[in-house]
Amino acid sequence: MSESTSETFDLIIIGSGSGNSIPEYLSDWNIALVERSIFGGTCLNVGCIPSKMFVLPADLAESARHSKDLGVDLSFNGVDWAAIRDRVFGRIDPISAGGEEYRATGTPNVTYIRGTASFTGDKVLHVDDGSDAGRTITAPKVLLAAGARPVEPPIEGLDTVGYHTSDTVMRLEEFPARLGVIGGGFIAVEMGHVFAGFGSAVTMFNRSGALLRAQDDEVSQRFTEVFGERVDLRLNQVPDRVERLDDGTIALHVGDETVIVDQLLVATGRRPNSDLVDAEAGGLQLSPDRTVQVDDTMATNVDGVWAIGDIANSYQLKHLANAEAKVAFWNMANPDQIKSQSYRAVPSAVFSHPQVATVGMTQAQVESAGIPHRIGARDFGGTAYGWALEDHTSFAKVIIHDETEEILGAHIIGPQSASLIQPIVQAMELGQTARSIAEDVFYIHPALTEVVENALLEALG
Repeated sequence: MSESTSETFDLIIIGSGSGNSIPEYLSDWNIALVERSIFGGTCLNVGCIPSKMFVLPADLAESARHSKDLGVDLSFNGVDWAAIRDRVFGRIDPISAGGEEYRATGTPNVTYIRGTASFTGDKVLHVDDGSDAGRTITAPKVLLAAGARPVEPPIEGLDTVGYHTSDTVMRLEEFPARLGVIGGGFIAVEMGHVFAGFGSAVTMFNRSGALLRAQDDEVSQRFTEVFGERVDLRLNQVPDRVERLDDGTIALHVGDETVIVDQLLVATGRRPNSDLVDAEAGGLQLSPDRTVQVDDTMATNVDGVWAIGDIANSYQLKHLANAEAKVAFWNMANPDQIKSQSYRAVPSAVFSHPQVATVGMTQAQVESAGIPHRIGARDFGGTAYGWALEDHTSFAKVIIHDETEEILGAHIIGPQSASLIQPIVQAMELGQTARSIAEDVFYIHPALTEVVENALLEALG
């Protein structure tokens, strides 16, 4: 094997997701952009965007099943899986391909490289691009935006059975009549909602006693109760062994019981790609969860190396990765005007059914920290729009500091949660008190936002 010749750039970017958002003020820099997988990263191709395009029709299907609660007789007659799938990826795939073509030919200052980049020294990387020697590239500045990938749990037979992850399950050729899901986090319950909504018999295995354990305990418990009415939920259970049967189905063996499914989705978490880039060979320090350690300027311990997104934090949120990219790009170009990324109010949402949104601390975290606090909660059914929805399971919960009335956290489960939490996010980030946003602004009556207003007022007493 011949040795590759070293190529020097002003900046090397590893990953074409949020790392592809190169600002115009770097247009005179000689930049290498390296991507090992599909151009555009997780969110565009296998994550938040396609999954929500599946969630919306699943929401419609689920609404039809409950329409009689509102006196409307609708029926669910099944779905055209191929039509839904092709509508989603018929839009997404051209965007990915177009973005790759643009970077390859339309930006003269960017050299686009397909391959896996890994550190071999201080800001020196080898790219396995399929050639005999590969490419060796170096630059005084490096941005790691290499993301994360699905975890494979240690279950006998899993490595040979032919299972799916969130990376592949949305591209199934045929809709499965029976779907097995291993996991209980946001990917598991979003995809579980999609397939159950479309009519698949979903059996979900979760090693703990509740779904969405990262959420506030009350939200996790309520979600588990409601979601458990839609799927065959096996809590505190994980298959001991899986195998592919002669007829093509998959057998999940749990103790003395065997569950047969047509397809299997494994959604037990994602791991940062710090090992694929061999971050430690580049001198980078890693956290116990194997993310690359960064400060709030997105700088690592190695001068000239920054990291953003899933490789640098455990949030796994596209909106945060985009914000971190802006900070990192600015700081590498403006070392005398350093900016910091705020993590004061990082919101997230789970687009399942019911929908969940959260920001800030959970009640358990507040109590563990010994912070004096008050809690306000309001059921959706206690508001006028909640009456219209005939909603009996949803609620909004806020936690405020007992002395300063600072909002410490908010947690909502129910319709439109991802939108309803936005005023809380803004208040927390801008330093507004609970009293200020509860009493000094209008809440449209009878909009569902009144559930947030009333929860705040209850916390204020």
